[in-house]
Amino acid sequence: MTTSRTPLVVVGDALLDHDLCGRAERLAPDAPVPVVHGTRRSSRPGGAALAACLAACDGRPVTLVTALGRDAASDTLRELLAGRVDLVEVPLEGTLGSKTRVLAGDRPLLRLDDGEGRARAATGPAGATVTGAGGVLVADYGRGTADVLRAALATAAARAPVVWDPHVRGRAPVPGVLLATPSAQEARAFARRAEDGEDPCDEPGLRTAARDARTLVRAWRARAVAVTLGERGALLSHGETPLLVPTPAAAAGDPCGAGDRFAAAAAGLLADGALTEDAVQAAVHAASRYVAEGGARAVAAVREPEPSAPHPGEGDGHSTADAVRTAARVRAAGGTVVAAGGCFDLLHAGHVALLQAARRAGDCLVVCVNSDDSVRRRKGDCRPLVPVADRVRVLRALECVDAVAVFDEDTPERILGELRPHIWAKGGDYARTRLPEQPLVESWGGQVLLLPYLDGRSTTGLARRAALTPTTPGSPTR
Repeated sequence: MTTSRTPLVVVGDALLDHDLCGRAERLAPDAPVPVVHGTRRSSRPGGAALAACLAACDGRPVTLVTALGRDAASDTLRELLAGRVDLVEVPLEGTLGSKTRVLAGDRPLLRLDDGEGRARAATGPAGATVTGAGGVLVADYGRGTADVLRAALATAAARAPVVWDPHVRGRAPVPGVLLATPSAQEARAFARRAEDGEDPCDEPGLRTAARDARTLVRAWRARAVAVTLGERGALLSHGETPLLVPTPAAAAGDPCGAGDRFAAAAAGLLADGALTEDAVQAAVHAASRYVAEGGARAVAAVREPEPSAPHPGEGDGHSTADAVRTAARVRAAGGTVVAAGGCFDLLHAGHVALLQAARRAGDCLVVCVNSDDSVRRRKGDCRPLVPVADRVRVLRALECVDAVAVFDEDTPERILGELRPHIWAKGGDYARTRLPEQPLVESWGGQVLLLPYLDGRSTTGLARRAALTPTTPGSPTR
């Protein structure tokens, strides 16, 4: 089942980003600075343009309202955005801002900024696009686009879900936004302004983030504020006791654009009608996966729609498509794709130990799950005990699982051919048998890897013990 995605309007300041990637193996003889050689140059949308592309990667129509001019950087950005998002332009005064990062491997060494252009004025088409939107994301980078469209954004916030990703160089969100998504540093700076220098509370940590979020909910008259905390996740506040949404796993990689990934995922889900708590949880997962899968450079390499955030109500077909695209992203970024398979009818400690070990073998783990019909053919008419939609949901909630694919055949060769994992992980109980899928995996240079199996755990044993457990009269059965 494919879930319909609400069109999203992204409003904000577009940038043009460049990366110079190479190797740094020595210092220069005339100064203690690294020498970067073998450089490769790549360009991609940045700022609000990156946020718009990330929202489009979630499989929804996206319109970007931004300021562009007649300079070379603006022309390059138009070319990069063609076919990915619809553009509604407002005039730009000056030249489009651009950033150039110099990286050695994945480590940034230097950043060069050019262009100080600012939005000059709103236009009728831009205002109409904003006020008529079913959902809006404001990606404010402090260069004036949100300012010139502020009246239209206030109108939109009164009738549609608006998510505002603020910048310390910009203004506060308009009243009534459904969710604001500052980083901890941005929340601290805006809270200081709201407190007018009183009781600064500068110590780092969750206590400060919770206090700042509470302050900003009231000062901004926002429905909710989610302070993003990097590797720790996000802290969601409606003005009282906050909710900490942790990351599913520590993600090592380039974090550039992770805040845009978070805001884009949350905005899209809220436009679709998701609860704020659900949208923030899905956005944390999306941002973590974005970093693990190569960040902005992987997005630039794979341009077709790639759903990244778990979506309320998604069916098996969407989960499988997401898994295939996740594997493609990781492969494009040079990572190792690991896959594991099974029925996973009643998830037990043996399953979890196997999946945790499999995830440690690479950069992402895709779990291939037998459909209900496939399980019945293998296990009999009394199985599965848990329908596939529930099995997928439970597996996706595990920290070690990045995506889940469902297959209807008796063996997983077809889905493996789509995923093309570097490693196919199986339990050690297969050590004395040759797996039927082994020749297929080896045909593209993949490897079958056996992992230790936790003895004494099985779905059949759990079901048998549950059936023998007496039920106390009058006790609830759920």
